[in-house]
Amino acid sequence: MTYRSVYEGWKSDPEGFWMDAAQNIDWVKPPSKALFDDKAPIYEWFADAEVNTCWNAVDRHVEAGNGDRTAIIYDSPVTHTKHEISYLELRDRVASLAGALRAMGVEKGDRVIIYMPMVPEALEAMLACARLGAVHSVVFGGFAANELAVRIDDCKPKAIIAASCGIEPGRVVHYKPLLEGAVAEAKHKPEFCVIFQREQEVAKLNEGFDFDWHAFQYDVDPAECVPVAGNHPSYILYTSGTTGQPKGVIRHTAGQLVALNWTMSNIYGMEPGEVFWAASDVGWVVGHSYICYGPLIHGNTTIVFEGKPVGTPDAGTFWRVIQDHDVKVLFTAPTAFRAIKREDPSGDFLDKYDLSGLRTLFLAGERADPDTIVWAQEKLGVPVVDHWWQTETGWAIAANPVGIEELPIKLGSPSVAMPGYDVQILDEGGNEMPVGEMGAIAVKLPLPPGTLPTLWNAEARYHSSYLTTFPGYYETGDAGYKDEDGYLYIMARTDDVINVAGHRLSTGGMEEVLASHPDVGECAVIGVTDQLKGQLPMGFLCLNTGSGRDQAEVVSECVKLVREKIGPVAAFKLAVVVDRLPKTRSGKILRATMVKIADGEEFKMPATIDDPVILDEIRDALVTVGYSKSK
Repeated sequence: MTYRSVYEGWKSDPEGFWMDAAQNIDWVKPPSKALFDDKAPIYEWFADAEVNTCWNAVDRHVEAGNGDRTAIIYDSPVTHTKHEISYLELRDRVASLAGALRAMGVEKGDRVIIYMPMVPEALEAMLACARLGAVHSVVFGGFAANELAVRIDDCKPKAIIAASCGIEPGRVVHYKPLLEGAVAEAKHKPEFCVIFQREQEVAKLNEGFDFDWHAFQYDVDPAECVPVAGNHPSYILYTSGTTGQPKGVIRHTAGQLVALNWTMSNIYGMEPGEVFWAASDVGWVVGHSYICYGPLIHGNTTIVFEGKPVGTPDAGTFWRVIQDHDVKVLFTAPTAFRAIKREDPSGDFLDKYDLSGLRTLFLAGERADPDTIVWAQEKLGVPVVDHWWQTETGWAIAANPVGIEELPIKLGSPSVAMPGYDVQILDEGGNEMPVGEMGAIAVKLPLPPGTLPTLWNAEARYHSSYLTTFPGYYETGDAGYKDEDGYLYIMARTDDVINVAGHRLSTGGMEEVLASHPDVGECAVIGVTDQLKGQLPMGFLCLNTGSGRDQAEVVSECVKLVREKIGPVAAFKLAVVVDRLPKTRSGKILRATMVKIADGEEFKMPATIDDPVILDEIRDALVTVGYSKSK
């Protein structure tokens, strides 16, 4: 099979393609067909089936005789802890927690918020909800109380499962006060909370409302898997909304099972029993799809890693984890590799570890600049695959499907559209753009299984956010182009395409040039307001650790580099060196917030920001270079 034959096979018979993929799932009642389009443009997949996610992710592997296979490896350099959980142990632990939740009245359709750090118990909580048919909503551990309160009011959970704390390098994040503040602020009141007590911070429990994780499960009957309809929501995951009100992306049960199982073998090239590591967090979509559900549904071993790419304890921690656990495929964000590269540009830490078992590195979450990809290719000696997807899609829109055919890697491209996605480049009027010309990236409806069918209790908002701009298409919000081979190039969010004296320019293209400078470890480009040209690009440069270069010289060289590579049309003259860039906890650079700071506009503090202090540093840096709008 080749990629082309598989993709064309899907295009000629999408119904047959997805019904064939559905054969690899255990059904209580098999679907009669794949696509249900009677409510178009709201589409559903395998809607009349009955199935259970937890059975497919856990129990069926035990029943098949693989109960002794390792399901979860917990590796926590911040607590100096490592342990493994077999599929049999995982089944018993999940069934016990589900039984305790059931005894407290949690049943099919109820919502449960999960507010936990990167510990195996977070996955157990997700799976326990799935076992009962309850709809979980994982909120990133340590989220501010008011943001958690907004989510409580939107999904109205019967219960909250939380930990007493999270562990960050050099500090303990106290979850319980944040949780109590959120419950006090929210109009909706959950009926009870279950608290997983960690030895680093034992929280005070409120009698009758808070229950200790272990005592809660004592002497309860384990719960069996509850069948749910194929279109039953598996979870709600909130993503940032432009109005400040987060959007509740939902995932239907059957579509998620079929799609994620298909991706594990076809995109990631995994065989059951092998170790897959997605270095992300359960609070993000990657944590849902590729720490919890995808690997376990497919029968792989998944790693729950509680640490950072640098500083826990050093820039070699990823290499240690790969060696210690024989990781076959690593999936992480480009920002993680940029951090490692900045700390250890020559890759000295790599010499300390045996990485011979690693087959492929996958990058997603932010555009992977060619310089970082080349560095990773040279240091690791394995294919480095950039692939592109969104919280809304749940799995890759475009990728290099190494499980089908390893396609040539083109630097700067996440390769080609996956089966299920008919990707088009459109102009403002919805007309297809010529090859090589940049436009809005849209996907022809229907989206494939495993993607969002709508938003939680907000169908009108789903239409206005995604379906209105280009009727018949899902609007991705990204801009880019296709080349003559059908490879996609994602150049920027649509909002990050800047207009310089009438020329539409990609900030991603400029970042690509800046990242190629040998002293630049990481960078960002934004468009700032200019009375003459409308907008001007401004670069923010983070230099490699130990660079030692004069900052003004590096800035001058970078300005010259952009002029040489892109041309005078870019009007790139403004750049400043900063120690770090403002990011979300998942590693996305907060460019829109940086624009508002540069232009002196009011802005709402992003809920997902990793460290708010960085915004003051950005403001100070702008003032030092005389960009006076910043205040």
